[in-house]
Amino acid sequence: MPERLRRLDYTFQQLPIYFVTACTHQREKILDSIDIHTRLAQFGKEGPEHGAWLGAYVLMPDHFHAFVVIDDQRLDLSAWMRSLKNAFSKVLRVHNVPSPHWQKGFFDHILRSGESYSQKWDYVRENPVRAGLVTDWREWPFLGEVFDLEFRDDRF
Repeated sequence: MPERLRRLDYTFQQLPIYFVTACTHQREKILDSIDIHTRLAQFGKEGPEHGAWLGAYVLMPDHFHAFVVIDDQRLDLSAWMRSLKNAFSKVLRVHNVPSPHWQKGFFDHILRSGESYSQKWDYVRENPVRAGLVTDWREWPFLGEVFDLEFRDDRF
């Protein structure tokens, strides 16, 4: 098989790991709070009941990044993202943050190797440092991991 077509094998793997990013409306700084962080962790822990496993994530003031595996027999990525944004919006409304809270849509990327997962996580967790919010990523209180997702070549 030509090298170019061999990449298609990675696109159609079962239970891929998605890297997702969503931004707040007009990049408002509304996500760096303990209540949003607590809700994200809770949402992630409830995920397997609905077919979603939240891995590592970073909440920035105006956007978030996350790794997630979706069981597409029970759920799709768009529905999961709508549900997550809605969960965040409920918390924001309690704190009187006016709507709208989100830009339309989100960015997603299917990870194709264990190397890209670790490289992507290494890059993402440094976001608070690059933004000047902390000097070391371990100081940022709004990141974590709910499930230890592992890229496996035997998924496809």
